[in-house]
Amino acid sequence: MRAVAVNPDVVVVTSRLWQTNAVAVRRGDEAVLIDSPYFPDELELLPTLLSQAGFEPNGLLATHADFDHLLGRLAFPALALGVGRATAERLRAEPGVAQRELREADGEHYVSRPAPLSLGAVQALPVPGVVELGDGEMELHPAEGHTRDGTALLAGFAGLLVCGDYLSDVEIPLLGAGSSLEVYRGTLTRLRPLVERVDVVVPGHGSPHDRDTALRILDEDLAYLESLGRGEERPRLPRGRDTARQRRIHAENLIAAGAG
Repeated sequence: MRAVAVNPDVVVVTSRLWQTNAVAVRRGDEAVLIDSPYFPDELELLPTLLSQAGFEPNGLLATHADFDHLLGRLAFPALALGVGRATAERLRAEPGVAQRELREADGEHYVSRPAPLSLGAVQALPVPGVVELGDGEMELHPAEGHTRDGTALLAGFAGLLVCGDYLSDVEIPLLGAGSSLEVYRGTLTRLRPLVERVDVVVPGHGSPHDRDTALRILDEDLAYLESLGRGEERPRLPRGRDTARQRRIHAENLIAAGAG
């Protein structure tokens, strides 16, 4: 697990698995944790790590309902989980799916947990909308496309955008169930002006970016979606993302897009 302060009020914690990012954001005496690391030892250390950095989370947020973003409750079982309305609806429509997928991933990676995942109280938040944090606000913007739910969170007071599973330097766009090329393109279009307003962009997986890097990745992702729409079986993938795993994801994208 790696922890990096991208500014005095934002700490990004990156898991050893899939480079999954959890983001702690502080405003005055209040703080929230967005998304989560994966491994039990990372989750066990997380409260101490954040406390030593001066972050005492009052609540949890998740960008979407994929299980690897919902594990904050294992580190902070007393805190409520806030999610966008579409994510809350997905969780209600898929009871037990996140827990089952976590068990399957744990089995694949030989992981044993002291307790099963319980989501507890889930608060549905309006998207578009805002959540208050201290004397500031975080904006919630729709970000479906990777999945049929999704929320990007912009903290203007910290110059920060947490965008979920978009704009990654280690993953190409991945079309999840119920998504489409047009929906994914629409989210990238909405993200561009948000990226232009901030200094740091934190994707769900990979490294935090400065504004220019995030815009470059956004353009690369749009170019990739164009090749996907043309049904190219061997497109040129962006530098740093042309790996065997990303090629397998592309093959799955072809099927999801109806081009394969």
